[in-house]
Amino acid sequence: MTPVLNVHSSILGQAWRWRGLAADARDPGFAPDDLVTQLLLTRGCPREELEAHRSPSIRAFMPDPSIFRDMDRAAERLADAVQRGEAVTVFGDYDVDGATSAALLVRLLRDLGLVPRAYIPDRLMEGYGPSGEALVRLKREGADLIVTVDCGAMAYDALADAKAVGAEVIVVDHHKCASELPVALALVNPNRLDEDEGRLHGHLAAVGVAWLLGAALVRVLRGRGYFAGRAEPRLLDLLDLVALGTVADVAQLKGLNRAFVAQGLKVMGQRRNIGMNALIEASRLTRAPTCSDLGFALGPRINAGGRVGKSDLGVRLLTTEDADEARAIAEELNRLNEERRAIEAEVQQSAETMDCDGAVAVLAARGWHPGVIGIVAGRLKEKLGRPAIVVAVGEDGIGKGSGRSIAGVDLGAAIIAAKEAGLLIAGGGHAMAAGVTVAEEQIPAFVAFLDAKLAEAVERASGERALLLDAVLAPGGVNPDLVNAMEAGGPYGMGWPAPRVAAGPVRMIKCDVVGNGHVRAIVAGDDGRSIKAMAFRAADTPLGLALLGAPRDRKLWIAGRAKIDDWGPRPAAELHLDDAAWAE
Repeated sequence: MTPVLNVHSSILGQAWRWRGLAADARDPGFAPDDLVTQLLLTRGCPREELEAHRSPSIRAFMPDPSIFRDMDRAAERLADAVQRGEAVTVFGDYDVDGATSAALLVRLLRDLGLVPRAYIPDRLMEGYGPSGEALVRLKREGADLIVTVDCGAMAYDALADAKAVGAEVIVVDHHKCASELPVALALVNPNRLDEDEGRLHGHLAAVGVAWLLGAALVRVLRGRGYFAGRAEPRLLDLLDLVALGTVADVAQLKGLNRAFVAQGLKVMGQRRNIGMNALIEASRLTRAPTCSDLGFALGPRINAGGRVGKSDLGVRLLTTEDADEARAIAEELNRLNEERRAIEAEVQQSAETMDCDGAVAVLAARGWHPGVIGIVAGRLKEKLGRPAIVVAVGEDGIGKGSGRSIAGVDLGAAIIAAKEAGLLIAGGGHAMAAGVTVAEEQIPAFVAFLDAKLAEAVERASGERALLLDAVLAPGGVNPDLVNAMEAGGPYGMGWPAPRVAAGPVRMIKCDVVGNGHVRAIVAGDDGRSIKAMAFRAADTPLGLALLGAPRDRKLWIAGRAKIDDWGPRPAAELHLDDAAWAE
């Protein structure tokens, strides 16, 4: 296959190729509608489903919740709790998916007449997922029913302890399951190995599964006549929570997830949730949030509570009806997010000085803050081009690790296999992200296991590495009209990648380092138009160094995501760079 623009090896050492059937946007027949159709088709949309994907709706993609194993059992038991006025505790994970899942069920159950409790474990003191101690304590404190969200699929001992004291537990999760399931009243998870039709929705985040449970619950209550004298809750009003959790958990934006995010962004723009509104204001967003805002502005602030602060701040924010309390919590999360950034930078700087051979880069040290290891693993994965796991080892010699993977390498399955092989104290996750608890002395054996298990997949994924392009433009074509036209093919995220365009050939007009190691460039093309380009955190990378040292008389092709820059008097377009190549 002939590379796009004859780029066999770019500045970052990769070929440039068309994404599917992409056509050169400079063709005479180019028009925004043609581009949107092209964007949808090259992301796997069947031609007969184009219209459904242009404006993804819940109605078009909604499955019958009953296709999932244990869904009806969970909904019936929750309906009993509602009608009896029982004490229900929602036990969530401390990340965004866990916080939004817990907030969704708390808000729904509150609308149905209960006064549910949310419980989020302390990351440092209690670790990931439900512990037997916590579940037993909740039962003794009066919980008639416990619902775990975004955790529990591998909590064998904890759920056994809960059953021993008579606690009833419903598990709502999306992480990969082993062949043997823990004991629970119901375990709703599209990634159960015994799922049939439900496995088609294995890409859902936990908050999406929780929303479907909510739909099943409302349906059961409707059938029992519960709404004869009261209004049904509006499940669609909870989609802002679903959108935030789905994007922040890097779930694939295909099928139902696309509808969740597209419709959830509309709900978010209406500012109905007092806490969400306070979060948007604390993030200094002056416009309606976009999909990227969920991942880079709102999500990190919710995460900051569980990483370096109080783990329940996110749930408290997203469930409060008090505007003053919401503003106070949002500002606290904003402060904690700044603190998290500083801690993250220290851990990443330390990790980057260490050797990390092998198919998976496994880096471990004492003294690292366990609240930022997932973020650092993600940064290292991007920098190294292979899966990375960062392990913070405690004074007791037990390491808490978090991993991030690359497309084509199922890290979660490998972690579960390592746990079954006796190399881990605990472990689980999904294809792109996983967590481990490991004894320090077992880390070398764990590294060797991953190398044997994943070396072939990592090599294959790395060998297929290429920069995929959707269009090639003259610099003048990178404008707000193009950005707006491309947005019609969204929402974009994992599994539904944002469009990437190449522009050029261009010559460098100005290039400097700004902010936290970002490279800013002004380039001009043969069409007489100039555009701004940004390469984030790239000052010490091959891309950044090439841009900073580019001769003024040598031309480049630049490639990246076209975005709106609304800082000036009128909106302009700029290119957020992924790569560049010297023009022949």
